[in-house]
Amino acid sequence: MEILRVENLCKNYGKGETLVKALDNVNFSVEKGEFIAIVGSSGSGKSTLLHILGGVDRPTSGKVFVDGVDVYELNETNLAIFRRRQVGLIYQFYNLIPILNIKENITLPILLDNKKPDEKYLNELIETLGLSKRVKHLPNELSGGQQQRVSIGRALMNRPALLLADEPTGNLDSKAGREIIELLKLSNQKYKQTIIMITHDHNLALCADRIITLEDGKIINDEKNEKK
Repeated sequence: MEILRVENLCKNYGKGETLVKALDNVNFSVEKGEFIAIVGSSGSGKSTLLHILGGVDRPTSGKVFVDGVDVYELNETNLAIFRRRQVGLIYQFYNLIPILNIKENITLPILLDNKKPDEKYLNELIETLGLSKRVKHLPNELSGGQQQRVSIGRALMNRPALLLADEPTGNLDSKAGREIIELLKLSNQKYKQTIIMITHDHNLALCADRIITLEDGKIINDEKNEKK
């Protein structure tokens, strides 16, 4: 079942002689439960694409459909609701709230939606993330790898249509980075979570089902990962 479709997506910055085409007529679709890696050199348009998929930045032209919804036909209020409910974002620098403990950080998307957390799912998530003994700790009491685990938990808490990871291991040592990738793979397999991961590391990309390569804002390769 198709969960994401991108049609003729363009994003321009500047105009005239200073025009930069960050994305240039990008087209692809993603099936529910796929794990996609998007690779490319710095400036290829990877992060711009991720931000547009997540409703964080608007395209210059083109369409993004998530679970059948035309994202950029939504007004600002409904776009904010879409981001909160349908998208889980994992950044390189965690973006945790320093005054909230681990459990509070993970449940924040649910609380912002004025909903009550599913305690069974929450406890299962915390156990899966290996954070059971850390739930009352503040972010500054955790290692970088543990903080990234919290950000993964927060991203998964709403059971989003898409989990978007922007260089999720970029600020971690190799051991912690491998653990984070294993957690992403586990969430993909255990919860059938659809994941789109931005990375410049081709070794990490080989963990995905499919690898999309961007260059100068265009898709130059889109192939199944036969080595997985």
